[in-house]
Amino acid sequence: MLSFILSYVVWDPNPAVFSGFERLRWYSLLFALGFIISQQFMVYFFRKEGQDERLVDKLTIYMVLATIIGARLGHVLFYEPDKYLSNPLSILKVWEGGLASHGAAVAILLALWLYAKRTPGQSYLWVVDRIVIVTAMTGALIRVGNLMNSEIVGKDSGTDSGFVFARDTEEILQNLKVPIESIDAYKPTDRGSELTGNGIVPVNFDLIISKGNFSKDELSQILEQDIKYALTRFNSSQEFLAEPAETPLDYEIKEQPGNYLVTVSTFGKAKYPTQIYEAASYFLIFLVLLALWIKFKSNLPDGLLLGLFLISVFGMRFIWEFYKEVQVDFESGMQFNMGQILSVPLVLLGIFLIFKALKTGFK
Repeated sequence: MLSFILSYVVWDPNPAVFSGFERLRWYSLLFALGFIISQQFMVYFFRKEGQDERLVDKLTIYMVLATIIGARLGHVLFYEPDKYLSNPLSILKVWEGGLASHGAAVAILLALWLYAKRTPGQSYLWVVDRIVIVTAMTGALIRVGNLMNSEIVGKDSGTDSGFVFARDTEEILQNLKVPIESIDAYKPTDRGSELTGNGIVPVNFDLIISKGNFSKDELSQILEQDIKYALTRFNSSQEFLAEPAETPLDYEIKEQPGNYLVTVSTFGKAKYPTQIYEAASYFLIFLVLLALWIKFKSNLPDGLLLGLFLISVFGMRFIWEFYKEVQVDFESGMQFNMGQILSVPLVLLGIFLIFKALKTGFK
């Protein structure tokens, strides 16, 4: 699974595209970019098959609304109904996260049915067969956005290959009772001898702390207690790090002009980068579907690309879920999680559509 990663990676990107302007995030940018690129592909599809390109704007509105509303309601109904139905206004807070691809899939299929019903000259399956091509590409971009957010992470790999997600811990350390100028997590080059092959890997944190009125001894007393607490007592630290609770903090303070450089040596848990697995899968599916359209175009039997999309996307989703951490508490102890359960009927629908399309044959 991790053959393409020679060793572990310490992952701590800023989810904001520009530092200091936190409102523009990679996830939002990639989400929007997916729709922008998709629209251009659809214009190309329509042009090549003699359809009115102006209808793409109408189609885009249906797609955007269906994706956002469906993904949000899917998460609300499938994963946290008690939380959101007890406070319905919180459903509108999409910026706080909580989107489900299964909900988006169902909503898109319904929205495209409404679009086709109100658009003479375009059958439902003809439209959907073209939409799923770009949907796979957009799904790949969204998973890259998840990676930039350090969310939907994989389980512990149990080997020295994988991703150590350090962003949450950096945010915790920012709240120390000392004036911190910057924090950087990284893979140390001089601690290779500490690798044991069990997935617990060396990680260093460099903290630049303004001198202020702190002496080196005073700073040591504060850091020994506060950093140890931050690395061992928070849920996110326990999930992503493996700092021994019973040993003294391993750190070094170097005095520099105007500040101190504090290097903390600890350990992280290497995890499967499932966001990369899914993004790569979806992009490959996009290329395959696009290649089929380029080769056959209007000769494709209606429903074939949709069937292939449902089988491949949700079939791969079923597989990758085995490598993900539990997303919500009620999934603990379940043999198959909610994402896998919801994938099964969509895969079965895909199989039905392919059999029906092949029975009809190429035009």
